[in-house]
Amino acid sequence: EGFCGNIALKTAEGTARQMFALLREAMSSSWLARIGYLLARGAFQKLRDKLDPNKSNGSILLGLKGVVVKSHGGVNAEGFAYAVDVGYEMAHYDLLTKINQMLNRDGSALVQAQTAQEAVS
Repeated sequence: EGFCGNIALKTAEGTARQMFALLREAMSSSWLARIGYLLARGAFQKLRDKLDPNKSNGSILLGLKGVVVKSHGGVNAEGFAYAVDVGYEMAHYDLLTKINQMLNRDGSALVQAQTAQEAVS
């Protein structure tokens, strides 16, 4: 169910936008603050790049028998290309098979533990 995840994502995006707006306002509040911004501009740009949805686009949907990548609706062509790259890497590294193997292994261990607990009860 992606509804809760989407709410969390939208909340995080809104919070980041608000923080950048407040930071921009604070950094232009005085000449000293502007000088501080000029000194820290490179660090702020790195942070902005890390938070850019165009550079971290592409969420995988699990529970399907194929590679499905959901792209954010507001991204540009670069962001869409990142989502396509996520899908390519999933297929190339056979991620679905690896996830299924882990679920089968861990799932059977869970069933065995539940059966053992029921036998003791």
